[in-house]
Amino acid sequence: MNRVYNFSAGPSMLPMPVLEKAAAELVCYGESGMSVMEMSHRSADYDAIIKKAEADLREIMEIPDNYKVLFLQGGASTQFASVPLNLMKTGKADYILSGQFSTKAYKEAQKYGDALAVASSKEDNFSKIPQTTRESFRPDADYVHICFNNTIYGTKFNYIPDTGDIPLVADMSSCIISEPVDVSKFGVIYAGAQKNMAPAGLTVVIVREDLLGWTNPATPSMLDWKLMADNDSMYNTPPCYAIYVAGLVYEWIKSIGGLSEMKKLNEKKANLLYDYLDSQDYYIAPVSKESRSMMNVTFVTGNEDLDKKFAKEAAAAGLKNLKGHRSVGGMRASIYNAMPYEGVEALVAFMKDFAEKNPK
Repeated sequence: MNRVYNFSAGPSMLPMPVLEKAAAELVCYGESGMSVMEMSHRSADYDAIIKKAEADLREIMEIPDNYKVLFLQGGASTQFASVPLNLMKTGKADYILSGQFSTKAYKEAQKYGDALAVASSKEDNFSKIPQTTRESFRPDADYVHICFNNTIYGTKFNYIPDTGDIPLVADMSSCIISEPVDVSKFGVIYAGAQKNMAPAGLTVVIVREDLLGWTNPATPSMLDWKLMADNDSMYNTPPCYAIYVAGLVYEWIKSIGGLSEMKKLNEKKANLLYDYLDSQDYYIAPVSKESRSMMNVTFVTGNEDLDKKFAKEAAAAGLKNLKGHRSVGGMRASIYNAMPYEGVEALVAFMKDFAEKNPK
């Protein structure tokens, strides 16, 4: 088996113990005589799988009892519409723009009401997180929306915005379960699973119960959080296999000591890469230090041809998917939970060798 170090921003690598367990159970899950992919979502076997996945997620994230956990389809991008359709009672919502996905969410919300960009770092090419205070937000806004970690630009909120009594909604697609987070500070947390906890096809929504119960009458049933909550994510056939794999990931996190230990491992990896970037001048790290992401590290040489050569030669060396997003260029190393420390060590060693062999 010739596994590579996969630095893809998503779909991304999964922990080896999870892949091995999924492989062992692929043809026959337990004593069911069938694969999870073949199993009825209404069966007792699958009911146990989805209930355990939810219980384990609640445990590792310490999700309070007054929050519902929904396992949905459509990716985080579908939630760009679901959020205003479920929360925009007065027709007003405030958005902090820190990258491409928060901007997409903002533009989608404008279709349904008065969505206002109250802060943005676009003028700085989204190289830092906008700073806000409670006074930044309209007192009659129904919610404030943020993208907590910005996959494309390599930034992350280093603070939780103070929104007072206004519910804070966070897209955590690329940082969920990477470290402890106080769920009670948020009204809604949502995340596409393919970056840090499962294959593509699953979206997790964590929503405070008091925010359920008002839904725009024009909302499609599949986007109605209360309908999904009332049916325990079983209104229709859920993304069964992706939920099963997510459950294995939650088990794996528990086995290594939970999110506090996960944070230590992620910080160790990120520090290794950032410390190298800060120690030299061949590569440029464009993100402000106070806004750096622990999950997505962006860097450039300052020469587009060298950047292309770097990505090509890195791939040949078994360091895959380091090319930066097309809207940014350069390189991006996504070092999610499943990336081992050895993968980042290999990357830094390659970066040093490339710089030596390719003087600017």
